[in-house]
Parts: sequence; C-alpha cells; structure tokens
Amino acid sequence: MAITAQDVKRLRDMTGVGMMDCKKALEEADGDFDKAVELLRKKGQKVAAKRADKEANEGLVVTSIADDHSAGAIVEVNCETDFVARNDDFSTFANQLADIALAEQPDDLDAFHALPFGDGKTVEQAVVQMTGKIGEKIEVRRFHILTSDDGAVISYIHPGSRLGVLVEMQGEDDLEDTGRDVAMQVAALSPIATRREEVPEEIKEKELEIAREAARNENKPDHIIDRIAEGKLGRFFKDHVLVEQPFVKDSSKTVQEMLNEADADVKRYVRFALGE
Repeated sequence: MAITAQDVKRLRDMTGVGMMDCKKALEEADGDFDKAVELLRKKGQKVAAKRADKEANEGLVVTSIADDHSAGAIVEVNCETDFVARNDDFSTFANQLADIALAEQPDDLDAFHALPFGDGKTVEQAVVQMTGKIGEKIEVRRFHILTSDDGAVISYIHPGSRLGVLVEMQGEDDLEDTGRDVAMQVAALSPIATRREEVPEEIKEKELEIAREAARNENKPDHIIDRIAEGKLGRFFKDHVLVEQPFVKDSSKTVQEMLNEADADVKRYVRFALGE
C-alpha cells in the first residue's frame, strides 16, 4: 500500500523516531502502524546491542523538584558524545527521567529501570528506544532522591548541565534564594561534608598523618607534632567543610555566617558532576 507523508508524520509523533526510519518501518509493515512500532522497537534493541560496549562518558545532570519543595531528584543520564548531549530530544528525555524519579522515588537503579515510562514502556525499554533513535549508547548512570519533612529542597544546575546540586534547607523565611546560594557554593567548591563532625574518620586520620609526617620532615619536636597536626586538620576543615568555607559571593564571611544572617540552616546536600 502507498505510504503517505501524513502516515509517516503520525508514526513519528507516536514514536519520536526520525522520518526516514518511520517511512521504512511503515513500508516493511505494509502500513500496519502497530507492526511498524514493533519494528522500530526491535531496531532500537539492535542498536543498543551494537553500542553496548561503547563508552558513554558525556551526557547531562538534571533535577526535578516538587512544587512544595518537599522533595527533589537528581539524575545523571549518559551518552557517547557532547553533540548528542546538546540534542533537544536527549535533553527532554533526561528531564522526563528526572520527573519519574521524583514521582516514584525508587530504591535503586534496578527499580528505576522497571518503572513505567508511558505508552506501555518501562524506563529500561524507553532507554533502549532512545538508543535506537539517536544511534548512541544511552544509559542512566545514577540518581538520588532528597526529601525534607520540615524544610525545603532546592536545586542548582550549572550552565551546561554537567554539574548539579540538591540541598535541604531549613528556616522560617523563603529559602529559595539562600538555598540556591548554598547549592552554588557546593557546586563551586565541592565540600566533603556539611559539618566537620560528618567528615569520615578515615579522611581525618589520613589528613592528620600527612600533617604529622610533614612536621617530622621539618624536624619539629615530637611533643608538639600532634598539636601541629590538629592545627592543620582545622585548616583542612575550613577549606573542605561546607559551613566553614568562605562564602563564594562574599569571602569576608563563612557560609555559616551567611546562613545566620538569613536565619536559615543547611542540613545536607547531594552533588553530581558528570562522570564522577
């Protein structure tokens, strides 16, 4: 049967696949739309299998925030090239995944892949279909859900969408501006913990031993080596602990001093940098 331009457009609207691929599928299916959709899905699986051993190191970090700021999702979706990462279809797909993660709040990647995506597909099947459509390996690398019972979750995506942050804020006033400042701080200076008591013990011990060794190499007396090491650990905290860092917008104050002025507090954060 003759395949019209309207038929091709209808199939493209249904599947999001390119016009030429839609035309070929309709011709192979003798105009049967259901069969054509199935053929396109199979094509996506074939492309996915061919690309399975490829490296997917490019992509996007995206977030989705609940209207009441009670929860947020951050997702890293990878592809093979920066060209595809800047593609509108890929960007739309990544943001759809973030919305699904926020709505369903799965426990892990396996549960995320099993979630419904729409049109009878799971997330995993939608990833395969997108792989077939774009022609590059597509994968969901990781996600994280942050919730707040009595505060607000705020997000920040650095221009280029290769770096994103979620922060949980608490306070009496509107927390959006302050939360964004904190999220930008996390993006810029990549702290290792919100407060010094949250720094893992192994990191503290490593820094103390480095400081002790440096003091010994400088021939410092044994009885003051531990004191010197503790002092250097304190300086390490000021550089790497969020609330002790100099505030990026005004280095004359710390992040904690900025928070005190705003009558706000930061509870925790999540930072995704592409490929980390």
